[in-house]
Amino acid sequence: MLNRSFWKGRQVFLTGHTGFKGSWLSLWLEALGANVTGYALDPPTQPNLFEQAQVSRSLHSICADIRDFSRLKSAIDQCRPEVIIHMAAQSVVRRGFEDPIETYSSNVMGTVNLLEAVRQLRQPCVVVNVTSDKCYENREWVWGYRENEPMGGRDPYSNSKGCAELVTSAYRQSFFAPESAGSYHVALASARAGNAIGGGDWTSDQLIPDLIRSFLAGQPCPIRNPSAIRPWQFVLEPLRGYLTLAERLAENARTFATAWNFGPAETDAQPVSWIADRLVEMWGNPAAWNRDSSAHPKEANFLKLDTSRARTCLGWHPVLPLDPALAWIVEWWRVFQTGGDLRRFTCSQIERYESLCTN
Repeated sequence: MLNRSFWKGRQVFLTGHTGFKGSWLSLWLEALGANVTGYALDPPTQPNLFEQAQVSRSLHSICADIRDFSRLKSAIDQCRPEVIIHMAAQSVVRRGFEDPIETYSSNVMGTVNLLEAVRQLRQPCVVVNVTSDKCYENREWVWGYRENEPMGGRDPYSNSKGCAELVTSAYRQSFFAPESAGSYHVALASARAGNAIGGGDWTSDQLIPDLIRSFLAGQPCPIRNPSAIRPWQFVLEPLRGYLTLAERLAENARTFATAWNFGPAETDAQPVSWIADRLVEMWGNPAAWNRDSSAHPKEANFLKLDTSRARTCLGWHPVLPLDPALAWIVEWWRVFQTGGDLRRFTCSQIERYESLCTN
């Protein structure tokens, strides 16, 4: 369970706050009592959760590019953060094929800019750099990747996340070494998770957003890779991991300043077709899907994380199984469909999730 007293009044700098995961985390940090400064580009889709849930009411929002070092450094200097959670990124695999320069500049140099601004800040700070499960050299193994596995990535997006991990490791060893935490005062860790699902995700070329868009339009959803297996998890699961990690970093940088995996239970690594079938059943007529047989860029067929370190050392484990998570998603979109109060409903799901964590 999160330590609410840790977050109350805490100065938090959150990059990527206008995105899907960033919007959920912004609302949660508000509920925890943190003082949040958000730094990101305009919301990446239209519509978007940031506007639908009126997230800007929860924080001080700065619209700027993570690649603009002087602007980023100025924002961090003004915030004087005690905690930084870095989530701003180009986050879509297929977009990496379309615009690899944007993908690398955002995900690699954006990370360099953030860490360099922290280095020049010269004050005590906890930093959690959020990357992706796709940072690993994917060998299509049936077992989960552990944090000490080689970085890799066969496409620009995945590779850029592996590069971001290497940047994080280099800065930690060169400037923020845990054994020197007393002098440098920066505790830096990375968090690897993927396929976070939840209400309010309008991201293009993503399974559940594509399915929901088709359901709302009353059309079958074309799916390009039904047999691919992914580690699906409700969005609040990895976010709780990031928050828990930040708390532990503040307590003991020597132990926790490293890389961490946050993934679902073994049984929740399911094929794309299973997810599609369950959502069709939960939504009801006229929901449907079919196979998209047109040519697409190659994607990994199987990817799974080993979360033993987080379970053992952080006391973190998933609490919301996949099937009820899908039901929560359908509930969220029904509220959207009927014009309900999405800020209130999103916050209510956060409260429900916190209750699960205490039971």
